Amino acid sequence: MSGNIIIYILVMAVVTYLIRMLPLVLIRKEIKSNFIKSFLYYVPFVTLATMIFPAVLYSTGSVTSATIGFIIALVLSYFGQDLMTVSLISVFIVFTIEIFIK
Repeated sequence: MSGNIIIYILVMAVVTYLIRMLPLVLIRKEIKSNFIKSFLYYVPFVTLATMIFPAVLYSTGSVTSATIGFIIALVLSYFGQDLMTVSLISVFIVFTIEIFIK
C-alpha cells in the first residue's frame, strides 16, 4: 500500500512540474495574438471564480439566501461599488434573510 502512495506522489509531482515547465520551454517568443493575450489575461479571474462560486452557494443555511446575496453582490459590483461596500451589504442581506427564513 505504501508503495502505491509513493507512485501517486511521484506522478502528481511530474504532472505539476510539466504543467509549469512546458509553457516556459515551448513558448519562447512574445505572444502577438490579441485573442490569446486576452484569454491568458482572464485565466486567473476565471480560476478564482470557479473555486469561490460553489462555496458561496453552500456557505449559508439555505441556498436561497446565498443566491440572493450573490445577486446583490453582482449588481453592486456592476455599478462600481468598492469591495468593502459589496461585502458588507451582501453579508447584511444574507443575514437578514436567514433571520426571516428560520
